[in-house]
Amino acid sequence: MSNVRMRRAQAAIVALTAGALALTACSSGAKQGAADDQSRKDAEKMRGQIAFADAAASKGPAAPIPGATPGGTIKVYQRDTYAHLDPAQLYVSDQGSLSTLLFRRLTAFNLDNKGKYNVVGDLATDSGQKSDGGKTWTYKLKDGVKFEDGKPITSTDLRHTFERQFADFITSGPTYVQRWLADSNSTAGYRKLLPGGPYGGKHLPKSVLDTPDDKTIVFHFKKPVGDLPYALALAGYGVVEKAKDTKEKYDKAPVASGPYKIQPGSFKNGKGITLVKNTQWDPNTDISRHQYADKFDIQFSVSYIDSTQRLMADNTDNQTAISFNNQVDAASLQRVANDPKIKARSTSGYQPYVGVMNFNMRRLKDKRIREAIAYAMPIQSVLDAYGTPGGGELAGSYISPTLTGYKNIDPYGKLKNPLGDVAKAKAILKKAGKLGMKLTYAHNTAVEPLKYSVAVADNLKKAGFDVQNKELPSDTYYDIIGKTDNQFDVYPSAWGADWPSALTVLPPVYDGRQIQDGGTNYALYNSPETNKEIDRISQETDPKKAAADWFTLGEKILKDDLPQIPTFYYKQVQLHGSKIGGAVNNNILSAIDPTKLYVKK
Repeated sequence: MSNVRMRRAQAAIVALTAGALALTACSSGAKQGAADDQSRKDAEKMRGQIAFADAAASKGPAAPIPGATPGGTIKVYQRDTYAHLDPAQLYVSDQGSLSTLLFRRLTAFNLDNKGKYNVVGDLATDSGQKSDGGKTWTYKLKDGVKFEDGKPITSTDLRHTFERQFADFITSGPTYVQRWLADSNSTAGYRKLLPGGPYGGKHLPKSVLDTPDDKTIVFHFKKPVGDLPYALALAGYGVVEKAKDTKEKYDKAPVASGPYKIQPGSFKNGKGITLVKNTQWDPNTDISRHQYADKFDIQFSVSYIDSTQRLMADNTDNQTAISFNNQVDAASLQRVANDPKIKARSTSGYQPYVGVMNFNMRRLKDKRIREAIAYAMPIQSVLDAYGTPGGGELAGSYISPTLTGYKNIDPYGKLKNPLGDVAKAKAILKKAGKLGMKLTYAHNTAVEPLKYSVAVADNLKKAGFDVQNKELPSDTYYDIIGKTDNQFDVYPSAWGADWPSALTVLPPVYDGRQIQDGGTNYALYNSPETNKEIDRISQETDPKKAAADWFTLGEKILKDDLPQIPTFYYKQVQLHGSKIGGAVNNNILSAIDPTKLYVKK
């Protein structure tokens, strides 16, 4: 993605808007990057069903990182200031990386030293015990888990953590658990379950959320929920200490539960923040984190280009520096790939985002028109705008290679002919009697869309369309295309999964009942058959079967209805200094894993 501050299931808004990568170098070898690193193999490993771990597999401590040594300060270059620190408000990628060091949840995604992922009990003893056909989930808390002030974490704190999610001031975090508890698909709907949150003395009924003792929390849902262990591992469900909850003010001074805490007074908007060791964190209770460095000195307002140049130089303080989320800028990707010394200090991997071109289903009702556009679309030009090798990989599916259930498909031959089949497109358009049809193609004014829009418009014109090119401002782009009465025919967007399940992809993007101003069904696609299948699969409690069914549905939508044509799967390359150890790409975080880092002696 071209901007790390992106909601995973909230439109990948800045992926195609902010345009952080300044294009100065292109390559025709889009597949070269994927073949040249380990990321494709890593994605294939990840696609195997991520298991829900039992108590034995959730027991700490984490296996030592080979060669790791304690001590030292790691300097971290970040482009963006953290907009939120309250766990309930965390939902974008850079905040997700930070949260792994500061906050613990009931469950966590664990990446072991062999590259295998699973969902473990974090504060809980295991990933959860389901009953009643998946309508009830029970969690028991581990012994010895504490906040940074030494107070034991109890079920009272967990109840408060989830109940405060219903408060009106919580506006930026995930809403999965709240919606499932309320059996509602909307924000306004779930808030009715506990208006204002717990601050007026009211609580969720025991029939919804029960805490029978200090060590137990039980979730009761009206419908089966198969993905709860995944959802609970999101940064937005980090535990909040009830006694220290200052409501809106908590966003500036949260209480840590992970291996690090915020050094008091260190957070300076636009400048930086310092993390120091949390002495109350017990490694014996934590299977997924380490505490090697003494301190993380995080600096804000360091651009991708700036951090890339500093880390490539690898001099003085840059030797012990890294970025949690900044990626190599597009102009430097070739140098990194071709310089063995720099490449040895890089990590690469997929992000969960898939770029697409939307077809406005309310305006382009004839599927033949959509097919003509799809065949003409030069997806290679779209990818090249983001830099290769390393910027991405050509896409044939709506579902990312990182997601369970993924299969290689290419129903419109885009991978075989990524520059577009203009002749075939024109033949389809002629047969439909639509040669010369006016087509409004909209895109934003970021560097990348401006670059590839030339090739897109040119191919569509050659295919026989009368193309009207419409440039939209980047900062309001998604607001504009999110209008149900928008007057555009074709326009790009991107989407990323919240966890490795298409449950967080297909429903928000293709459920016709979610069409509304500001919604995320950008193609305005509404199929009663698809809606019905979304409801069915959403209640499937067998993760393996659900994954297969989601992919089948995604493939059917693409082949039969074609509301969008995929363009590319996002990837990124990151650098670190020569004295940084433990740097590995975490496909769940879509970035370097902060919990494994150490300073080499």
